[in-house]
Amino acid sequence: MAALALPTKRPALPWRTGLGYGALGAPLAFVSLPLYVHLPHHYASVAGAPLAALGLVLLLTRALDALVDPALGRLADRLLQRGPRPAWRAAALGSAVLAIGFAALWHPPGSTPTALLLWLTATLLVSTLAYSGVSILHQAWGTRWGGDPLWRARVAAWREGATLAGVLLASALPAWLGFSATSAVLAVGLVLALAALGRTRSPTLHAAATSTAPTGSAPSPWSDPAFRALLAVFMLNGVASAVPATLLPFFVADRLQAPDLQPLLLLAFFGAAALGLPLWVRAVGRWGLAPTWRLGMLASVAAFAFTPWLGSGDGLWFLGICLASGLALGADLALPGALLTGVIHQAGAGQRHEGRYLGWWACATKLNLALAAGLALPLLAAWGYRAGGTDPAGLQALAWAYGGLPCLLKLSAAGLLWRFEHRHPTWRQTS
Repeated sequence: MAALALPTKRPALPWRTGLGYGALGAPLAFVSLPLYVHLPHHYASVAGAPLAALGLVLLLTRALDALVDPALGRLADRLLQRGPRPAWRAAALGSAVLAIGFAALWHPPGSTPTALLLWLTATLLVSTLAYSGVSILHQAWGTRWGGDPLWRARVAAWREGATLAGVLLASALPAWLGFSATSAVLAVGLVLALAALGRTRSPTLHAAATSTAPTGSAPSPWSDPAFRALLAVFMLNGVASAVPATLLPFFVADRLQAPDLQPLLLLAFFGAAALGLPLWVRAVGRWGLAPTWRLGMLASVAAFAFTPWLGSGDGLWFLGICLASGLALGADLALPGALLTGVIHQAGAGQRHEGRYLGWWACATKLNLALAAGLALPLLAAWGYRAGGTDPAGLQALAWAYGGLPCLLKLSAAGLLWRFEHRHPTWRQTS
């Protein structure tokens, strides 16, 4: 492949364009947060599903969903190549299926363990497949714009900022109003966000990223060493985030003995992330994408390091940890996607084959969550932990799985990113 010219620097992203594009992230968060945080606890503690069997179902359904993502990425490429209207219509259809599947997920018709698990498997597959199709298409829409590192960070920040706004609502609505009302809000939010996306005009696409590859070629992401390196860091860091996301309800209810605090803790965590997101974007202009992301990882470890020593009555201390680790979360939200956009355009795949990359990226995200649920829950069961139990050994195993393991994984991801930065100097560029 011939040397590639980097995307040219462009003016600041207009706020109407950023908001119109990113708004769809808000209703999609109504799916991502409840499915990965509330769902395991709901089916284990409320519906009564066996913990080990629940973990196996979550592992298998999420793994199957992940395997479909590359195909959904190729479909997104074909839709976007036809123009924005076919892509928008596909997003609208996927959103309708998503709203129906999500509403059905929380109302299983049977009470036996087998009926619960069968209903969970079917409705979870419908919800996650629809969610994957819409979210991959949405991300590919903005990735096609390319741009310099700061521009890419701003595009990702609008999308992830809207996602955080949705997460803030989704973290509180199920506890306050129930899942039926949350499902209704999701449906209304999807309609409004799709209307905004349909009215958004794409910025003028740059023509600086060129390749000697034929126009009709379809490059494999796996042939790109920069993509393989970035994906390795993303997965290691993603598992570090997915483990505490899966175990949070169990940790708060059983270790801290403060289940009523969970909505406040989630609001504090994601609210702090929303406040910190603009600061991480500004830091990119000074230090570059990869160094800023690495700093965010280290900040997260520093904030989370004392979690394993918390116990009953330490809810307010944990609230402070949630605020500090939430501030660090902004780096994980905006910067990996901005790095990926740069990798795609440098490979000559921009404006043609973003979906191929994003399909595998989404697949990696799902595998992270599948591993967290499918391995952490059965492992905790083997160590003697039971949901709602009071055994000291089981609760200590829960504390170390929730707070200790993620710190080790984050440190490993930061070290791996530092190593790959030196192989790919453009990851450190500020403009």
